[in-house]
Amino acid sequence: MRRALLVGVCSALAACATVRPQPHPPSVSWEQRVTALQQAHGWRLDGRAAVAIGTQGWQATLNWRQSGMSAEVHLSGPFGIGALVLKQGPDGLSLNGAPPSDAVLAQVREKLGFDLPLENLHYWLLGVPNPAAGFDLSRNDQDRAKTMTQAGWSIAYDRYMPVAGDLLPARLVLSREEVRVRIIIDHRDGPT
Repeated sequence: MRRALLVGVCSALAACATVRPQPHPPSVSWEQRVTALQQAHGWRLDGRAAVAIGTQGWQATLNWRQSGMSAEVHLSGPFGIGALVLKQGPDGLSLNGAPPSDAVLAQVREKLGFDLPLENLHYWLLGVPNPAAGFDLSRNDQDRAKTMTQAGWSIAYDRYMPVAGDLLPARLVLSREEVRVRIIIDHRDGPT
């Protein structure tokens, strides 16, 4: 009786154990996956960015909200110092509520220290190229982007995370001339 009870308890505990699924290549082809991600309507991520420009640099928290071709990006330093809210929409880029203009673009460049490739970054954060421009890409063993060059930038994907049945970038490094941007994604909602 005791043995049967012990076996029953062990069986019940084993049934409750969590098994972490191992990442594996998707059942869809690379081309189908890329097309679906390039056409994704909305997604969100929260993380951190570290920028090095020559010998200078800065760090910020990063919150990105994508809806169609419109993006809202929040960057803020420690304790919210130097917070920036960038909004990319059909009319252009706005900064902290100021309407899109050439002056806003110059101000964003001055504050960041480089031209932010916001329209391309929308795709790069999903691990795919912008379909509107030429690119070179190599894939890893899991059939995801490993390295990519596009629009004068080199992108290296260091790590992926499981999101909604897929693997999406968790860490990437963008570089161009003296600029190096490292993005670490702590949390993200899958694309819809």
